[in-house]
Amino acid sequence: MYTDFKKRNYGGSGASFSNKRFVRKPFSHAGSRPKVTFFNDVSCFINKATVVEEAEHFVPEHRFVDFALDERLKNNIVKKGYVDPTPIQDKTISHTLAGSDVVGIANTGTGKTAAFLIPLIHKVLQNKGERVLIMVPTRELAQQIGDELRGFTTGLPIYSATCVGGTGIGPQMGALRRNPQFVIGTPGRLKDLLERRALVLTNFTTAVLDEADRMLDMGFIVDMRKILSLLPSTRNTLFFSATLSHEIEKLIGEFLRDPVRISVKTRDTASSIDQDVVRVPRDGNKVDVLHNLLIQPEFNKVLIFGRTKHGVEKLSKTLVERGFRSESIHGNKTQSGRQRALDSFKRDNVNILVATDVAARGLDIADVSHVINYELPATHDDYIHRIGRTGRAGKKGKALTFIGA
Repeated sequence: MYTDFKKRNYGGSGASFSNKRFVRKPFSHAGSRPKVTFFNDVSCFINKATVVEEAEHFVPEHRFVDFALDERLKNNIVKKGYVDPTPIQDKTISHTLAGSDVVGIANTGTGKTAAFLIPLIHKVLQNKGERVLIMVPTRELAQQIGDELRGFTTGLPIYSATCVGGTGIGPQMGALRRNPQFVIGTPGRLKDLLERRALVLTNFTTAVLDEADRMLDMGFIVDMRKILSLLPSTRNTLFFSATLSHEIEKLIGEFLRDPVRISVKTRDTASSIDQDVVRVPRDGNKVDVLHNLLIQPEFNKVLIFGRTKHGVEKLSKTLVERGFRSESIHGNKTQSGRQRALDSFKRDNVNILVATDVAARGLDIADVSHVINYELPATHDDYIHRIGRTGRAGKKGKALTFIGA
């Protein structure tokens, strides 16, 4: 624990984060970039993990063996260790198998990927003409979905192409020429491939939009609308988001037909995440404070968030110089460099990953013991998604936020 760490000071009453807002100062008339100020109320970052009563334990209506799935797919599901579906899987799979459009509202880390992949793999196995487009906001999420798809389709005649920016478009065009049943991509790269006529959507029977709210936040709304408009009108559409905004509702109204709405979102942050703050004295060295935390034995797999690409890279190198096993992931790295860093962290070759918010959404990294907000996030949503990297799959996690004293 942190009781013997003198430079920190915890306080507050466990107040909820949900009603707090971050404040941005307006643009100055001098034409300089706006100064961003971040909400600094200590109580925002304090929320002790609670013990969930046994009565609240989710009891699924199905087991995976109950679903009407191809036996080969069921075997692969069993090999991956899946027995009981999560709430979003339990409530989504049957509707997708029945051909309904679906709007799924669920927190990050709830098993959304398997919720749509499993029934769609079954549909492809039943009909060789089925084609599925999966649109996601980030390269990392696209790669993760591709990896999970390959796990479910081991030994099956199903192929996929992952189409993302930051890597050569040539190999992706080659993969599309092989007519894969699944195409997974980010809006910008999908648009490029459509413009080059390397991708034609007229025969795609299903579209999946995963983390649609994040795609809107990143400014992809025009590309999303354009891509969806090129799909056949008689298709199935699955739409997943952590939040519902007016713009999201407009998209749902435009592109989904009488969708089944499924919500398993119960709160902004998981009850399994113990949130607290670390106060950094005005005359203290912030890196020293971080160092004194990281040398404690319980900090065995740590994700540290910074704000800028340069700052993240500098901090990671400083930690390496101090003897820590650290890697960095940010937008200035090539896609292959980011993937290598991520793989090293997943495989425990390094136990510290320093990241910008590019890593905060969609990544499923097992057994992250701590998330540290070395620099404050810009928005409430960024905070929620940062700390959502820990406390996953029923395990406890800890989130610490550095605050100036």
